[in-house]
Order: sequence, then structure tokens, then C-alpha cells
Amino acid sequence: MRYLTLILISILFALGIGLRLYDLTDQPVDFHATRQLRGAMIARGMYYEMLPEADPETREMAIGFGSTTGQYEPSIIEKIVAYTYLFTGGEKLWIARLYTSLFWIIGGIALFDLARRMTSLAGALVAISYYLVLPFAVQASRSFQPDPGMVMWIILSVYSFYRWSEKQSWTWAILAGVFGGAAILTKVVAAYIIGGAAIPLVLSTLSIRRFWRDPQVWAMAILMVTPTAIYYLGRGDRASQYLSGWTLSLSHLLLEPSFYVRWLNMVQNLMGLSALLLALVGLVISKPHNRTLLLGLWVGYGIYGLFLPYQMYTHNYYHLQLIPIIALSLAPVAQLIFERISQERKAWQALLVGVALVGLIFPAWLSIAEMKREDFRGEPAYWQEIASYLPTDGKIIGLTQDYGYRLSYYGWRKVQPWPNRGERQLAELRGNSKEFEDLFANRTEGKSYFLITAIGQLNDQLDLKQYLAENYPLLAQGDGYLIYDLRNPSP
Repeated sequence: MRYLTLILISILFALGIGLRLYDLTDQPVDFHATRQLRGAMIARGMYYEMLPEADPETREMAIGFGSTTGQYEPSIIEKIVAYTYLFTGGEKLWIARLYTSLFWIIGGIALFDLARRMTSLAGALVAISYYLVLPFAVQASRSFQPDPGMVMWIILSVYSFYRWSEKQSWTWAILAGVFGGAAILTKVVAAYIIGGAAIPLVLSTLSIRRFWRDPQVWAMAILMVTPTAIYYLGRGDRASQYLSGWTLSLSHLLLEPSFYVRWLNMVQNLMGLSALLLALVGLVISKPHNRTLLLGLWVGYGIYGLFLPYQMYTHNYYHLQLIPIIALSLAPVAQLIFERISQERKAWQALLVGVALVGLIFPAWLSIAEMKREDFRGEPAYWQEIASYLPTDGKIIGLTQDYGYRLSYYGWRKVQPWPNRGERQLAELRGNSKEFEDLFANRTEGKSYFLITAIGQLNDQLDLKQYLAENYPLLAQGDGYLIYDLRNPSP
């Protein structure tokens, strides 16, 4: 039985790894291309900065592109990838996929053991199956961004907190603090989930009277907070701007019922409504100690969503940390089902195995089918061609894919981005929208050309489309692009 279990676990993890390595060398524009290309440009800039034999002009351009992408968090994964470029002798974008996939698998190992300790082997198998083969998890965990690493650190931290709650040993206290600190440093929003797990576990383990005098609790807190505090020391303006721009100015959304409907709709589309509901059932039926942890995780996720309301229904990768929470919450349900079915005849047990296989194979097949459906290997050549058509005698503003990052990364040309439809809607939600002519005048000041490659976005902004057509001559056009001459307005 032990060997059969090991074989089954090995097959599950092999499947999870295989799904993430499938179509490995395709371009990283399959999932939130803006974030992935941002990471690619930062890594490229770091790589050329370290490359001794790099052409000085190319090095300057690469560093310049990387430094203008906006620093939202520490460039940890980008630095790792840049060093790997250096050691392997070239810029290979698929290296980032190897790292983020590895992070997800490492997190999965800890998740499996945590679910096994909380429930049973059957519960752990169901939890890790969901975590590894959910199509959204497969797609997102391959992406070149810090979130897969953040989820890995969150799981390792929660696992360590749970082990600490069992024994209160210094080893688990230090590991919980270190892993939690790494998660929050990777992306500060991890603090909501880490806090959601840590606070109830500490209080239920030590009681309210004792926890504040326990040296292990202080050690965990210091280790979790210190790395992020050091990094953001002196960056208070950026933090306050983020809070003002994404929380305070959008807090009115919390009073709108449609916000919660959109949030739930996003979650059920990504995670599956049945999985979401069964996970909530698992929260209710879990053992008291386990329920404390699961409830803390769910509450932490809920508070996180209230602080970032706009992202909850517009950015699917902001829900990535919900995957291990649902997986852990499914484990008690799976344990109950397997305990009940073990009392039935072999025929019913075989039927359950068949159902489990369908639940495993079908989402895996969906992930592969989605990767087969889209091929982005032509992206570099296309954007290099677009770049070759762009004038070099003036500054360019553009309504292009991914804020111009595709043109910047593949074509080595920089354009000032014109706000897309989503940005203009966001400005309206914040109460910062301007009259179109004022917006156009401010954005195009000092620019000589207007590049359009996102034709769908242009059709959604009829005011821009009409204004350009009526007031400026079309300098060039081709397959998927338009270039307007802003220097010579039409009579």
C-alpha cells in the first residue's frame, strides 16, 4: 500500500510538472503579457548591466527600458533570471517559466503534507490534485511574475505556523517567520493571508493573555516584518500613493452590490463554483483546530479583497493565493467521502475512482488544449517589423498592446502609452476623468506621431478614433498598425 501511495503521488506531481513544461519555449504573452514582459525587460536590463562584453549602446537601452517599467516590488525573480542568463550564456525567456513552475511545485509539496496532517492521505491527494491541475493554476504558475513565488512562500509559512502550533518549537517559529517575511517581501499583499493564518493560530495556541509575552511570537513577528520594512524604508511616498490610488479612491465600490457579484463571478470562473462551495463546506466540517486556520485564511483573503476592490474583478492573478486555500478546504470533504465510500462494495469504490480520474484528467486536458490553441512564436518578428516602420525623427505616443511593452521588448522601441479603455474607466471610477480634448492635448504634448496597433481598443474609444481621423493625416498603415502624423494637423 505504501508503494502504491508513493507511485500515485509521483504521478500527480509528474503530471503537474509536465503541464507546466508543455509548450515551454512559447513567448510569455499568453497570460497577462504586461506583467510578464515587464519582468522580461527588468531581467534583460540586469543581464546587460552584468554582461562584460555587451555593446555599450545596447546595454544603455536595455537598462533604460527596464528602469522605466515601474518598480512595484523587489525584483527578486528578475534578478534570479538575469543571473541565469549570465551563467547559461544568453537571454532565454523560458528560463523564467522553469523557476516559477519550480516554485509552484515546492509549494505543492508543503501543501500536500499540510493537508495530510490536517485530514488524511485521501484528503491530501484531492487537495494537491486541485492545486496542480486547475487550469488557472497551470496558466498562472508558468507566468514570469512574482506571484507564483509569493504563493510558495505563503504555503511554506502557513505550513510552518501549523507545525509550530503543534509543538511550539523554536525551529518552526523561526521558519514561519523567515518564510512569512519572504512572502511579504516578494509581494506585500501576502501579509493579508499570512496574518490571517498567524493571528488565529497564535491566539488559539497561547491564549490572549500569554501570546504577547512569548519570545517565539516576537521572533516570528520581527522576522516577518523586518525584510519588507527595510526594503520600503524611504519609499513611504510610493506606499501612500498606492493606498490612495487603489484603496481610498476606490472605496466607494464596497458600497455597490455589483462589486461583490463581480468578485464572486471572477472567483467562480477561475476556481469552479462547485470547488468553491465544497471548500466552504470543508471549512464548516473541519476539526476545530484546523477550522481556526482555514477560517483565518478565508478571512485574510476577504480583507485583502476589500483593500483592493478594483483588482478583485479585473485582475485574475490577484486571486492566485486563493488556490491553496480552496485546496486545503477541500481536504476535509474528500476525507469524509473516502471514509464513507470505504464501507461500500468494490463496485462503488471503483466508480469513485473513475469519477476522481475524470476530475483529474479533464482539467489537465483543458490546460493542454488552451496552450495548443494559441501560438505566440511569431510575436518577435511582428514587433520588429512594426519597429522598423516607425519614424526616428520625433517622439511617439501609442495605443498599443500591453502599454507598449511588446514593442519595447521585441522591437527595442519606446512609445509613450495612450490610456486604454480600462485605464479610462478606472479614471472615471476615481473621479479623475478629463474632457477628451484636454486629455488628448496633455498626452500628445511634444509628440510627433501617434501609433495604433491595438485596433480593437481604438474601436472601443470612438472619441479618439474620430478625433485622429478628422484632425491628423495618416502617415502609414499596414497589417495591424496605423501611424498618424501629429506635426501636420489636417485643415
